[in-house]
Amino acid sequence: MKIVVLDGYTENPGDLSWEGLSKLGDLTVYERTPKELTVERAGDAEVIYTNKTVIDEEVLKACQKIKFIGVLATGYNVVDVDAARKRGIPVANVPAYGTNAVSQYTIALLLELCHHIGAHSDSVMRGDWAKSPDYCYWNYPLIELAGKTLGIIGFGKIGQATAKIAQALGMKVLAYSRNRYKQLENDTCRYAGLDELLARSNVITLHCPLFPETEGIINKDTIAKMKDGVLIINDSRGALIVEEDLRDALNSGKVAGAAVDVVSAEPIKPDNPLLSAQNIIITPHIAWAPKESRQRLMDTAVNNLKAFLAGKPVNIVNE
Repeated sequence: MKIVVLDGYTENPGDLSWEGLSKLGDLTVYERTPKELTVERAGDAEVIYTNKTVIDEEVLKACQKIKFIGVLATGYNVVDVDAARKRGIPVANVPAYGTNAVSQYTIALLLELCHHIGAHSDSVMRGDWAKSPDYCYWNYPLIELAGKTLGIIGFGKIGQATAKIAQALGMKVLAYSRNRYKQLENDTCRYAGLDELLARSNVITLHCPLFPETEGIINKDTIAKMKDGVLIINDSRGALIVEEDLRDALNSGKVAGAAVDVVSAEPIKPDNPLLSAQNIIITPHIAWAPKESRQRLMDTAVNNLKAFLAGKPVNIVNE
């Protein structure tokens, strides 16, 4: 059986092993595959793994031997799942591997917005503390989180994990979600409608999938409903935010600070509106990427193929 990984570098830049897949067939791993080489590299493979390389109708039509497509991610929009279904090709994703990593990163972004640790460290290294007439100084407002309200849009596993950390910091949590589970509510965490969440939250984090109803959920109209000085964090999907509107709100001071690990087009374009915003942190889509998280992804990707070969497929998104 021929197995091809079309873009394996971000999952495994060299600190993990592909041995689990190599034991299952004749494995070829490409670090990256440009669109024009997808058909050539997929070729006569029976199993294809992709992270961000697009597998569309054209690729499926040209590569007749494909029997299984594995996505090295939770999101699977890079695969035309309907076209795969019509050909009887199951598409398997990797759910829930990054819950701990992404929730931890959300809080890391929040703490950086509250304390500007990196900027203060850089200031010290430039010699500012050595020149200071006082024993301490701060270049930004410092924020204590205890007693403040965190609004979480999207209350799946990552949202729930984020809520637990926030509660440990003394925050109250309002959660907005299509599905509600009463057992998750307690004295410091409850569900709320979107308008209430927007109006009451000091901090808003995004943890929802990108669907038509959530695309652009943060926009000039929803921002207008928020508290003055709100903080906004997004390490979910870039298109959840209308970036021009967030830039304007940051530059006007309506939004006191924002931190995003994702943008609408990645890698970020030089003309992305957020690059001209004040008081923003932008990181290169790394919330998911601790080694422990990537190892879980790898293990699940291997197990997905094993289950398929055993006739008991799991994590299939196009049944």
